[in-house]
Amino acid sequence: MDTTTKDNWVPHPGEFIKEEIEERGWSQRDLAFILGCPEQAINMLVSGKRGISPEMAKALGDAFCVPADLFSNLQRTFDLANARDPNPGIAKRARIQSQYPVREMIKRGWLEDTDAVMLEAQMARFFNVSNINDVPHLDHAAKKTNYDEVLSEQLAWLFRVKQIAKSISVTAKYSEKLLRNAAIKLKHLLVDPESIREIPRMLSETGVRFILVESLPGSKIDGVCFWLNNESPVIGMSLQKDRIDNFWFVLRHEIEHVLCGHGKTKEIIDSDIFENIDNEINEEEQIANAAASDFCAPVKEMDSFVARKSPFFSEKDVLAFAKIMQVHPGLVVGQLHARTKRYELFRKYLVKIRQFALQESIKDGWGEPFPVDI
Repeated sequence: MDTTTKDNWVPHPGEFIKEEIEERGWSQRDLAFILGCPEQAINMLVSGKRGISPEMAKALGDAFCVPADLFSNLQRTFDLANARDPNPGIAKRARIQSQYPVREMIKRGWLEDTDAVMLEAQMARFFNVSNINDVPHLDHAAKKTNYDEVLSEQLAWLFRVKQIAKSISVTAKYSEKLLRNAAIKLKHLLVDPESIREIPRMLSETGVRFILVESLPGSKIDGVCFWLNNESPVIGMSLQKDRIDNFWFVLRHEIEHVLCGHGKTKEIIDSDIFENIDNEINEEEQIANAAASDFCAPVKEMDSFVARKSPFFSEKDVLAFAKIMQVHPGLVVGQLHARTKRYELFRKYLVKIRQFALQESIKDGWGEPFPVDI
């Protein structure tokens, strides 16, 4: 179907060939003779029924003593002018995909694979805004948001945690006292990795929603703390690093945020916190890091251990110290790595815990999407 209009009409290159023939006083048969091709082929070109191939463009260039790309450009311009307009959904999908990992979100079941208009509507619902133009990070967003410094992958992960948090309940009203008591009781779980399966129940009994959501590629996110309202704290974790030291550090870090009331006005999003413990951070993160470090291995005792044994740490000493502290050796090793930056030491004790963490938890990912209506 011809989609051109008077405003964008472009003549077929055959019109130029016809003019050149007439100007030289040639016939179509003469040009066919010069080019060594059938007269019918020239007729097809002049009548606009056939396009100019690259080979023909070169031949016509020699025949008319003009650059061959003149004919190539004429044909290209004509083809482009007469090409059908693309589906407008292409630009919409490109704009969204350029800012968010949409294909991965579809793969994870967060969005449905549908036409561009419905996809935009889903994105608006996913980010809890009325219009696609208000979705953070999109290049046509109407205004700046609190999420300008947050990676889009992290933001998508955060809103998935929010969706799930709004759809679940806990067994008790939130109590700071209950959570502080629970934090003490959690110390008794530090020896046995399998005890991690008890955490969801213990936190639910304090009024804390605890949710595990698999991280999106490139997000580098550990966890988040926020509140649905003043009485409903949420802790989300990604388990991006399947290690006992990282798990306990991140969990206690987020618990401290809750205990301090952090995240009520703006979500606390934590990325690679265990690895970046020595970097310059704000006061809230310093408080949470201090609590997490002391929880995994009491700071005073750990400092003394490092001072006494550095720079030569024996496996026997590490195991003995862990036994005295009543924690798994992996937690001592993790703190040792953080202090000495000697990450090669005793890595075999950084055991995997994901299988235990997922058993009793509200979770999304790892091949098992959480059923939530967005």
